[in-house]
Amino acid sequence: MSDVNMRASSSSGLTDSEAREFHSIFVTSFIVFTAIAIVAHFLVWQWRPWLPGPNGYATSLLDGVAYAKSFLA
Repeated sequence: MSDVNMRASSSSGLTDSEAREFHSIFVTSFIVFTAIAIVAHFLVWQWRPWLPGPNGYATSLLDGVAYAKSFLA
């Protein structure tokens, strides 16, 4: 019965130790997600930059076509 009273005093329904545990898991998972997103953005930027070069996207597209043709020949 005391456990029910202690949970009722919190707006989230968690005890202090449960809230701290949830917070630590949340922060850890957020940091891991952010790190994966940064690596993914870097890899996509290396593959195909989303800002065009001085000649626009046409040059990068032609380079990609030439690269693909080199595998077929």
